[in-house]
Parts: sequence; C-alpha cells; structure tokens
Amino acid sequence: MTIKTWLALAAATLAATASLPTLAQPADPLKAAVAAEHRSVGNVARDPWRHPYETLSFFGVKPTDTVVELVPGGGWYTEILAPYLREQGQLIAAAEDPASPSAYAQRSAARFKAKMDSLAVYGKVQITPFDPARGKLDLAPAGTADVVLTFRNVHNWMNSGSAQAVFDAAYKALKAGGTLGVVEHRLPASRAEDAKGSSGYVHEATVIRFAEAAGFKLAARSEVNANPKDTADHEGGVWALPPTYGNKDKDRARYAAIGESDRMTLKFVKP
Repeated sequence: MTIKTWLALAAATLAATASLPTLAQPADPLKAAVAAEHRSVGNVARDPWRHPYETLSFFGVKPTDTVVELVPGGGWYTEILAPYLREQGQLIAAAEDPASPSAYAQRSAARFKAKMDSLAVYGKVQITPFDPARGKLDLAPAGTADVVLTFRNVHNWMNSGSAQAVFDAAYKALKAGGTLGVVEHRLPASRAEDAKGSSGYVHEATVIRFAEAAGFKLAARSEVNANPKDTADHEGGVWALPPTYGNKDKDRARYAAIGESDRMTLKFVKP
C-alpha cells in the first residue's frame, strides 16, 4: 500500500467515525432529583445553604439503597430522596407519631402524611411512627437499612434525653457496613455546651461520642455545610438566623447577612 493510499483510507475512516452518533452520557439521578419540578420554591431557595447534592454524595447514598430519614419535618430532604430512591431503592420516613400526646407532633404528622399523599412521586415512601421520648424507636427491621440520615435533630434528642437511644436505634437498623449521616448545628469547641442543646448548637465531639457509644466508627468529616460567618452565640439560639428569624425584625439584616447556621457534616459507619 502506497503512502497516498494509506492516507486516503485513514481520512475516510476518520470521516466515518465523525459521522457516528454520539452516545448520550448517563444522567446523574441525584442531580435530577435535586432539580425535580415538584420541589417547593421555598425549599429550592435554601439549596445554597443546605447543599443537598454535595451532602448526599458525601454520605454515599445510592439510588438502590434502603434509606431511613429521621424526623423529616416538612419533608425538605424527602422531596429529593423520594424520587431518587423510588425506582430501585426504598425511603423510610421515621416521622412524628400521629398517636403522640403532643398536639404539635400530631399536626406535624398530619402535614407530612398529607404531603406524601399529594403526589405520585411520594407513593413508595414508607412512614413509620417515631417518638424516641416515648420509646418508639423501631426504624426498620434490624440490619436491613443501608443508610440512616438525620438533619439538624440531635439537639432535640438531647433536650428530651433520648439522643443515645436514637443513635443505638440507628445502629440496630443498619446493615454491617451501613452509613449513618449526621448534619447538625455546630457549637465551637471553645464554647460551653448546654447538655440540653437548648441553643440548637452542639459540639462535634458530643455527636461523635453518641455515635461511638452506639458502636459506630467515624469515617469522614465534610465542611460542605460550614458557615464561618456564624458565631453561634445569637440571642434565641440558632433560630435567630434564617430561615426562622426567631427575633423577628430585631437585627434581621445582621442575621440575614450571616445566613443559615454553621453545620457539621459527619459520616459514620457500622463495622
């Protein structure tokens, strides 16, 4: 074969290759869930503070996982986890107990149930009543969950004296090798901690102590939800900050400039 013939063949091959259709790259299902149209406008507005894609990626949540979300509240993360897990996984929402003697818990349970009934995307979400202060701690059959997640709840469990019991229950629900993901308002280590967590802020060391006492091993820390502007010493605690603005108009501009709280993001593993 002459050089001229070889060059002609090479050119023809390149031309044929260029004309082939480009194979579409597989979509990122987590990004799709974060961008889903059913998410409420108010919740989407908080993405720059709560970093859902980065947080769930750090915890290693896969679309095939069985995930327990502890105390989903109004369903901020549920809006993302439900579609993400719908086809191949399972979301278990350990929500407020409708049989609780607390009127607040009853209303919260009713609102969450109504939300889950409102759209088909929530159709596979399993709701289990959760009330650690009253001993309702059966999150899932023992050793069946891949991931347990909690977002800004530890201070509440400290207040009710049930924090250790919740960490123990998470350990029981998880498979060996399973993940516990914790996001919580962070109190600087140099500051004294209220054992009841009444300010909403908690030491990282306290969360780690609860987890390790349950049997978990700390696998990793992330600063994805850190906010160095937050001094964690506000009148009225963490609720002075957005989105709550617990002090109403008092110093509102200052709190708005700070933004949402500084948060620890901790990944634990069940050995």
